[in-house]
Amino acid sequence: MSVFPGFPSETQAFLRELRENNTREFFAANRGRFDEAVKAPALEWVAAMGARLKSLDPDIVVDTRTNGSGSLMRWTRDTRFSKDKSPYKVNIAMMWWHGSGKKMQHPAFGMQISPDDAGMMAGMFQFPKPMLEAYRQAVVDEELGEALVETVRQVEATGYSVSGLHYKTVPRGYAKDHPRAEWLKYNNLHAGGHDIAPSVIASPELIDVCFERFEKLAPIHHWLVAVQARYGGV
Repeated sequence: MSVFPGFPSETQAFLRELRENNTREFFAANRGRFDEAVKAPALEWVAAMGARLKSLDPDIVVDTRTNGSGSLMRWTRDTRFSKDKSPYKVNIAMMWWHGSGKKMQHPAFGMQISPDDAGMMAGMFQFPKPMLEAYRQAVVDEELGEALVETVRQVEATGYSVSGLHYKTVPRGYAKDHPRAEWLKYNNLHAGGHDIAPSVIASPELIDVCFERFEKLAPIHHWLVAVQARYGGV
């Protein structure tokens, strides 16, 4: 069983300082602190939590690259189309995903550690066009469609809400009176929440707390994996 001692308290302390001093000058002057207090434990966490997640999905990808293609998201922000020109993210974001290829194209478990707390998710935040069509076919599929309804019931029974509603009307080509018509208005499907306190983030119990939450969210992940297995979507 994977052991992780918890993130050092300096991890969130650095994120709080970065939130107040989000400049290239501050980051350059504190790069050593970042590498030691943020990057190093984050990589250990990716490996440890990934090993546990394989009991929920043996094909989960655990990738410790730090160039943005691995489990860790990029540290820098894309400011090209944003009024906020702050160069760095003030959270640690990571994903463990099912399937080869780019992580955003597959069902995944995700986690984000902010300066104040941490949160978990399972699912997909945005369906690429092929996955959107696969999802819609699954909604009207009798077996997978009924499984979706049951999946949502299971997840919501644990206290989480399922999100993804986007469109105001049923997409063209699908019956507006279909019994699952409301689900055809979704362009993503995920569930999660931010409810992990700093005291837990800095303790050895973090891995058990997170795994318990991932277990509750896993039905969403498994349903999306089944959709890709039947209809593609990559």
